[in-house]
Amino acid sequence: MLFLLGNAIREARRRLKLTQSALANATGIGRSTLSQIENGSVADIGIRKIIRVLDYLGLELTTRPQGAPPTLEELRQEGKR
Repeated sequence: MLFLLGNAIREARRRLKLTQSALANATGIGRSTLSQIENGSVADIGIRKIIRVLDYLGLELTTRPQGAPPTLEELRQEGKR
């Protein structure tokens, strides 16, 4: 799950042509922490930090039941890759 979140953050950052350093500075987190988030390897991160990053990128965090089929938007995103 963290891997998917990290990928979404990386894709949005790149789409906005932001470096990791620029995004980290703008959101008040370390560049190495942002790198770990994007790679899905962050050991411990507060939800407020994640939400700051998502807000800055124009993303939102949503939940759904485990095992639920992908949404139409998720299928469209997969088709773009």
